[in-house]
Amino acid sequence: MGVSAPGFDDIPLARRTTPRPRRQTSLPRRLAQVLLTGALLAGAGVLLLVGPLRSLITPTPVPGLAARLGPDGRLLGHFPYPETKPEKLVSIAPGLRLRPEAARALDAMRAAADADGMSLTVLSAYRSVELQKQLFFDVKAERNQTSADRARVSAPPGFSEHSTGYAVDLGDGRLPATNLRESFETTDVYRWLDRHAARFHFVRSFPKGNRQGVIYEPWHWRFEGSTDALEMFEPAQRLAR
Repeated sequence: MGVSAPGFDDIPLARRTTPRPRRQTSLPRRLAQVLLTGALLAGAGVLLLVGPLRSLITPTPVPGLAARLGPDGRLLGHFPYPETKPEKLVSIAPGLRLRPEAARALDAMRAAADADGMSLTVLSAYRSVELQKQLFFDVKAERNQTSADRARVSAPPGFSEHSTGYAVDLGDGRLPATNLRESFETTDVYRWLDRHAARFHFVRSFPKGNRQGVIYEPWHWRFEGSTDALEMFEPAQRLAR
């Protein structure tokens, strides 16, 4: 019985296989391969540049605020809202304006509250983007707040519901000390709103634990009684579900 050559079977099959002679690639095929390789390298270069250049290509949405939009379009928790043109607003009190449909609903709600012995007052309504800019940046500087801290209390300009002409801040005329404070929820007016506001198409924008990350604001209500208003606030409604 013969003895096999030592070590041959220890060599992996891939190393034992005799390679077949390679076919010479035709010129058109080689040219296509060169072009494909060049395109892949160029694409890789673009991907490498996207990260560093993204901040230059996509500017911050609010000048002076070093924050960028999230995947759902929010800025520091707030959705973007258009600024309503002044000619589309009506006066509801000196210095206070709303969209006509919101103004009519608010007037009906105040009449119903008055009939029930409530003193429902309007503290704030429409705000221009310019006024919102002052409320955000000036107060932020006065209170030495970070942008994120300020955004929990006040929306950046261009991201406030008040600029739509559909949002109001409400208070109890008999307890002005609770105006724009969490303690407003202890008043008779708030309890009345909690029971009846939906009948007039007003809803709380920022309830406790809201997913936008805005502080609890029992005084802030928005009108959703028109197609335009529903479309405008649909992203916020969807997030709250």
